[in-house]
Amino acid sequence: MLDFVWGALTMACVTAAFLFFRFWRLTSERLLLFFALAFCAFALNYAALFATEPNLESHHYIYLLRLIAFGLIIAGILDKNRRSR
Repeated sequence: MLDFVWGALTMACVTAAFLFFRFWRLTSERLLLFFALAFCAFALNYAALFATEPNLESHHYIYLLRLIAFGLIIAGILDKNRRSR
């Protein structure tokens, strides 16, 4: 059952990334590009969790993808706030 959930989360993140990429192409707003890249990182995270056994202590590096994704979101928000001044 957990594999099904990770697959569904991967699909949802890929769909969100495609939507953000599409809106970025229409508006050229860099915040949307940061969000698209973040959702790609989330999708890679869930796909990696599906492909490996996440309960092993040696697989903690998979969660670095999630950290990168949150970092991209924060960087996008900071970039948006600094450019608007």
